[in-house]
Amino acid sequence: MINAKITGVGGYVPEKVYDNAYMESIVDTSDEWIIRRTGVKERHISDDNEYTSDMAIKASQIALENSGLKAEELDLIILATVTPDYFTPACACLVQKALGAVNAAAFDYNAACSAFVTGLTIAKQFIAAGTYKNVLVVCADTLSKATDYADRATCVLFGDAAGAAVVSATEENGIMETELGSDGDLAITALAYRNSDEENEKRVSKRKETIWMAGQAVMKFAVKAMADASLRVLEKSGLSWDDITLVIPHQANYRIVDSAIKRMGITEDKVFLTLEKYGNTSASCIPVALSEAVAEGRIKKGDKIILVGFGGGLTWGAALLEW
Repeated sequence: MINAKITGVGGYVPEKVYDNAYMESIVDTSDEWIIRRTGVKERHISDDNEYTSDMAIKASQIALENSGLKAEELDLIILATVTPDYFTPACACLVQKALGAVNAAAFDYNAACSAFVTGLTIAKQFIAAGTYKNVLVVCADTLSKATDYADRATCVLFGDAAGAAVVSATEENGIMETELGSDGDLAITALAYRNSDEENEKRVSKRKETIWMAGQAVMKFAVKAMADASLRVLEKSGLSWDDITLVIPHQANYRIVDSAIKRMGITEDKVFLTLEKYGNTSASCIPVALSEAVAEGRIKKGDKIILVGFGGGLTWGAALLEW
C-alpha cells in the first residue's frame, strides 16, 4: 500500500518585528494585558514590498532542501493563503515558477488557519491514489496587510510567516489519519468583492478587507473543535495519548491552546508552541512550529505527533503522523 510521508519541512518569518512595546505605541493596550490575554510577545511583519508569494518561495526552498528532492521532481504544489498577491494567478503558480518546478501542477486553496492539515489530507489522497509521488504543501500569509491596527482586540494577535512541507510516496508509516470538518459560521471574516454595511460597522477602521473576529464565539468553538478532532484521529488509529510524543496546535491564542490541551487531558510538556515569538500567522503556524520542533530535536524518527488547528470558515482539522 502506498503511504504519504513528510520528507522535508521549512519555515520563514520576516525580519521586521512588532513587539508589545510597539503595540502599546499605536493602540490602547499594554504588554501585561497582551501577554495575559494572548501569550504573544512579538510578531514578525512583512515589508511593504514583501508579499505572500515571496515568503512562500523561501519556506518552500528550505523544505525542498531538507527533503533532498530537486524542484523538477515535484508533481504538485498546493498553497493555502487568505492574503494572496493576486486573485489570479494562484500564488502556487508563482512558487512553481520561482522554484523551477517545471513538472508540477499548481493551485491555491483556502481553509484559513486549519489549512496545513487540509493540505496534508489533499496530498495524502493524491499519493494514495497513485496520481502523484511528490507534493509540496505551502501555507503563507501576510496577515499584517489585512490587520485592523485600530482594533486592539485583534491587532495584537497577528503576524506574517510561511511554512512548507514536501510530502512523498513511501512504504513507511507517515500521515496515518486525518480529520477535517467545517461549520459555515461567519465568526471570522475579511471581505473581497462583497459589500456589506453590517460587516463594515463591525470594524473599527471601517475597512472591509481587514480581519474581524467574534473572539468569545471563536474561542468556545476552537477549544472543542481541536480537542474533538485530535481524539477522533487517535480513535481511528487505535492509539492513545500515551503513544503521542508531541502535539503541535494552531498558535492562535494561549488561552485557547491551554483550554484545548486541558480538554484533551494532556500536559504542556507534550505541546510545542511558537506563539510567544510569532503570534497567530494563520495557516503557517503549524508548519513553522513543526519545522522548529524538528530543528530542535523535539521530533525524532518513529515519533507519533498530532497536528491540529481551526480557522475561519469555520474549519477544523487534525492529522496524526509517524515521523
